[in-house]
Amino acid sequence: MRQIGGKELLTVFAVLAVLGNLGSGLLYSSMPPFPTLAGLPLLVLAIAEVIMARGLRAWVQRRPGARPVKPLTAARALALAQASALAGAIMAGMWLGLLGYLLPRRDELAAAADDTPSAVVGVVCAAALAVAALWLQHCCRTPPEDDDPDRLRER
Repeated sequence: MRQIGGKELLTVFAVLAVLGNLGSGLLYSSMPPFPTLAGLPLLVLAIAEVIMARGLRAWVQRRPGARPVKPLTAARALALAQASALAGAIMAGMWLGLLGYLLPRRDELAAAADDTPSAVVGVVCAAALAVAALWLQHCCRTPPEDDDPDRLRER
């Protein structure tokens, strides 16, 4: 499986930030208020992925006492990491687009001032998810064997 890179995620993030800003300009007046902790589930998922990454990393590095992991479990962790990295980039972009719309309007719209903390929490939690997912993806990589020249060429 090919790993998702930071450049790809930054591109998705930037495109969604622009779309989120434009969409906010068109639809903000018809949106309900945002709960302050709306982005918190993304942070919970990020914490879970960091915990999973620690366990997988110990197993991949063959540390003494590390619990064995089935290869299918590692493959599923990699798929989760890639999906979460993309979801984190998408959500961070959307929240940042909303934040870019709200910040200049905080003084003139009470709703914009009320929704600004929600957008900040959303950006931070979504970015944490993307970073945690990239770390989990990195932890799923197996180190090359010293006697396997083909494996060294793949990196």
